[in-house]
Amino acid sequence: MKTIKVLWTGCPNCIRLENNVKLALEKAGIEASIEKVTDIAEIMTYNIMSTPWLVIDEKLVSYWKVTEIDEIISLLNWEENSQKSCWCNSCC
Repeated sequence: MKTIKVLWTGCPNCIRLENNVKLALEKAGIEASIEKVTDIAEIMTYNIMSTPWLVIDEKLVSYWKVTEIDEIISLLNWEENSQKSCWCNSCC
């Protein structure tokens, strides 16, 4: 089962991202555990300064934006089929 973390501070964009993750999982029929990371000390371990961030199976896949539902589904499918360490397609 996938583990999805939404790193957030409770802002409206963070809430929208969490809702989009839930809707994407439902639409794609994918089971995953969703964790809201709100502890600033834990968020800082990801070396980030701005939220929201989306982490799938400990890989950063989206940041500084509200990722749309279809993009989240694509990221989930990419994670299942990829051996790359990065989602951006430019550094790997």
